[in-house]
Amino acid sequence: MSTMTIAKLITFGEQLLLPHSDSAKLDTELLICFVIDKSPSFLLTWPEHKLSIEQTQHFADLLSRRFQGEPIAYIVKLREFWSLPLQVSPATLIPRPDTEVLVELVLSHHDFASLNCLDLGTGTGAIALALASERPQWIIEAVDYSHDAVALAISNANNLNLSQVNIYQSDWFNEVSSDKRFDIIVSNPPYIDEHDHHLNEGDVRYEPKSALVAADNGLADIKIIASQALNFLKPGGFLYIEHGFEQSIAVQKVLADLAYSEIETIKDYSNNDRITRACYSI
Repeated sequence: MSTMTIAKLITFGEQLLLPHSDSAKLDTELLICFVIDKSPSFLLTWPEHKLSIEQTQHFADLLSRRFQGEPIAYIVKLREFWSLPLQVSPATLIPRPDTEVLVELVLSHHDFASLNCLDLGTGTGAIALALASERPQWIIEAVDYSHDAVALAISNANNLNLSQVNIYQSDWFNEVSSDKRFDIIVSNPPYIDEHDHHLNEGDVRYEPKSALVAADNGLADIKIIASQALNFLKPGGFLYIEHGFEQSIAVQKVLADLAYSEIETIKDYSNNDRITRACYSI
């Protein structure tokens, strides 16, 4: 590929990716910004700017990866969540906008000066760090089974000056101190059934299956979390769980069978059931 202006590269990339991406133009712009280390505003201001031969080749290589289906977030190693730039890697799920609904819910229902919160399966740290950015006075812990995910979340916390969040490795509650009690426990756990056809589609193909798939029709980890959370919630504390859009009735039943109260399911931005919250009441 010869050197081309930014404007022509955007047109070229968009046309190439259009059959494979719902955001072909944006993907192309993100790749160019990554290659030339500039903000999106630079593309608008300098559309006639030509990339060097090396930059053009680098762009072509990255464009090929996107053409083959690799998620844009893994290619540029970054994804914005709650207006926070988060590093991502194949060791973690890519934070998605619908998970911001969980953050909104927690913030809208809990506006206390002092509060203890635990984020289970934190991945990039997205939920915990979003909450910490809005409620710096809260005491927040975040755990993940993956050592690589923990390292990434800690790096994100440091980069965002949110290092007050205590991030460490744990298989759900196993390494959480047994004497800890939390006002809020949040989790976006694995909830996709191992036979779900979505596992072979889109970005999900590249994401770690351990963070996606759960046994028992996708409910195994949700059941573990709901059951064990009873030992770590304060009386009157709330559990928030993200789940599949067809799982709300099943998740509500899991919580009801464990004697949680005030059970409700909230829809995501696409009007699908996505978050279920419940109260631990004695």
